[in-house]
Amino acid sequence: MTTSQTKGISILLVDDHPVVRQGYRRVLEHQDDFEVVAEADNAAEAYRAFKAHAPDVVVMDISMPGASGLEAIRNIRARSSDTRILVFSMHCEATQVKAAFNAGANGYVTKGSDPSALIRAIRSLVRGEQAMSDDIARVLALESLSPSGSALDQLGEREIEILRQLAAGATTEQIASNLNLSIKTVQNYHYLIKTKTGMRTDAQLVRLAVECGLASL
Repeated sequence: MTTSQTKGISILLVDDHPVVRQGYRRVLEHQDDFEVVAEADNAAEAYRAFKAHAPDVVVMDISMPGASGLEAIRNIRARSSDTRILVFSMHCEATQVKAAFNAGANGYVTKGSDPSALIRAIRSLVRGEQAMSDDIARVLALESLSPSGSALDQLGEREIEILRQLAAGATTEQIASNLNLSIKTVQNYHYLIKTKTGMRTDAQLVRLAVECGLASL
């Protein structure tokens, strides 16, 4: 892996809250060999910054306006198999975590973790390892032992993303624009989501998304 010539490990920090980015930038750059080479506050800007700076590690939030971090992860992974992607999110639901890994993330740390967990995770990713905070490891372990899986287990990461946006109130046209898809394609995904989950109405889909941690009321 090629690293920054100035400080060692180059990092792209993606979060839609400027204060959060500022705080974690200080945490990261307190490490002598870490350098935050760019920041972004949405999925589209994250991809543009990634192409411009080619960072070693992308630290990515999931919940952002418009297309979520899942879409940014998918786009970055399609362009590069070497870049390490660490999700850094307040969400710890198994559905979100699995969707992130399926999209191409290499690690997942919750924002409730000690800052040292973020540092350790980045170093693990640079070594080629997978990384998770302790709470995420517990969530996945408990979910694997559950006799009944989530109603969303049959959905792919693109379907998870569309469901998340539907539950957030986005229209078909807005989702199509956010994900660079045709309206017909979004409508087809919408139908498949209902079929796979057994939900008949959008209201039922919204309730399911809330129950699984994809959205909040």
